Amino acid sequence: MREPAFWYAKRGPVAACLAPLAMLYAWGTARRLRRGTVYRAPVPVICVGNLNAGGTGKTPSVIAIVQFLGDMGKTPHILSRGYGGTLDGPLRVDAASHGASKVGDEPLLLSAFAPVWIGKDRAATALAAAQEGADVLVMDDGFQNPGLAKDYSVIVVDAARGFGNGCVIPAGPLREPVHVGARRAHAVLAIGSPDDRDAFWQAAPDDISVLTRLDAALEPLQTGMPWSGLRAIAFAGIGHPEKFFATLAGLGADIQRRIPLDDHQPLTETLMSRLKSEAKVTGAQLVTTEKDAVRLPASFRKHVLTLPVRLGFAAPEVLRSELERVVA
Repeated sequence: MREPAFWYAKRGPVAACLAPLAMLYAWGTARRLRRGTVYRAPVPVICVGNLNAGGTGKTPSVIAIVQFLGDMGKTPHILSRGYGGTLDGPLRVDAASHGASKVGDEPLLLSAFAPVWIGKDRAATALAAAQEGADVLVMDDGFQNPGLAKDYSVIVVDAARGFGNGCVIPAGPLREPVHVGARRAHAVLAIGSPDDRDAFWQAAPDDISVLTRLDAALEPLQTGMPWSGLRAIAFAGIGHPEKFFATLAGLGADIQRRIPLDDHQPLTETLMSRLKSEAKVTGAQLVTTEKDAVRLPASFRKHVLTLPVRLGFAAPEVLRSELERVVA
């Protein structure tokens, strides 16, 4: 589902009318967190979560953290609920036999960087990963899930959009009030341009400002692909497709059409055939994100280019120091 525009606008009458439902949603989240049975894994658990519903940059953040841990000589495994997949788990993702329809697109993408386990039962999934050799676990989402104790939690936020109008679902984009979530977190990772990050931190409430500050920007991975001047039809089914379109345009691509899809939207044969025909008629190249690429039907993968991005940290030594402390 696409988020309503008023979530990221000045708080107005629609948000005010939805305030009672937002209070009920926040109460439900708090009640679930209080009543949860917390399992303590035999290895450290690092949670990469958010306060906002929708895309904030968790997937590239998880990739960055497991790469930091690998450089430190650790053996990280990734835990995911497997959103969008049909399998319950716990099971280890096998890219050779599991498609996105079974395990979800994000776990399939992440499996190229570290072993990934999916499962609705976070505790059972964590135990399975630890028994298979993980010496540190990285949770992809799950900040509001009480079933597994976290040793370190990072709140990821899109610096340009912040926490929107500051209201809880459905009045705003938040899964819980900022001051409530901040009490369980250790760091905030703001992703965006330097100007957007500075503006975010200047406006951040005290509950956020006292946490460890991590700053990063999404940077295109240098693959040797000459993007400048490329006629492109860009499509993306991620939380905030405009970020992908802006990155592609920033590389000099001549984008003929931007097609925002719903987050995790299935890329059916019918949809892809239509896009392929449009690209042929206009003399353009289809381009998408890494996360969308794993959902492509096999017969269309050779017709679509992928633009990979990675996080570049303003002060990588800060994150490295935090991780070293957690796994020590």
